[in-house]
Amino acid sequence: MEAMHESEENLVETYQNEIGESVHSWYIPVKSLFDFVMALFIGIVTLPIVLITIIAIKLESKGPAFYRQVRVGLMGKHITVTKLRSMYTDAEKGGAQWADKNDSRVTQVGKFIRKTRIDELPQLWNVIKGDMSLIGPRPERPEFTEQFAHTYPGFEQRLRIKPGLSGYAQVHGGYDIDPGEKARLDRYYIDNISVTMDTQIFLDTIKTVVTGEGAR
Repeated sequence: MEAMHESEENLVETYQNEIGESVHSWYIPVKSLFDFVMALFIGIVTLPIVLITIIAIKLESKGPAFYRQVRVGLMGKHITVTKLRSMYTDAEKGGAQWADKNDSRVTQVGKFIRKTRIDELPQLWNVIKGDMSLIGPRPERPEFTEQFAHTYPGFEQRLRIKPGLSGYAQVHGGYDIDPGEKARLDRYYIDNISVTMDTQIFLDTIKTVVTGEGAR
């Protein structure tokens, strides 16, 4: 366990050397304050939805309603996120797998909560804690981040800002877009981050939740 912890620290240090400096902007502190207030408000308002979803998940398939995963956050630091379970409990018995468009591992309830982004709601706690933002690149698992950083040059640049519950790549692509395309969209967001852009992404996210359009 100690060796694994040391390995993770070395990986974080490697990412930080490759990424360079995080994004510095007058907007970042304002964005963090907005994240905290809105995450607290949204968490309270959507609590009944989360409770109903928990019941639906338990009724459809065996296993816990939540699952936790280690993801890569700001400047390569590892964070633990909690999501509502959208797959069968043995979905990754063969190891971590990249989700595809018609993933057979996803339950019927899972398809709906992915389409409407309900499965992401428990991550509001990560936003409140300051590990994540409401808007930003989707946090990936360490094994995928390491793999894609080698396969797609510049992929690690997504780590220059906090990962987000929703983001430019999420609303313009979805779950199953190519990692290289995801990195391109995320870099565009980082290079153009602003109040206007975040507001538009927030509104697009609401549209996705209500209509399911743009979600895959």
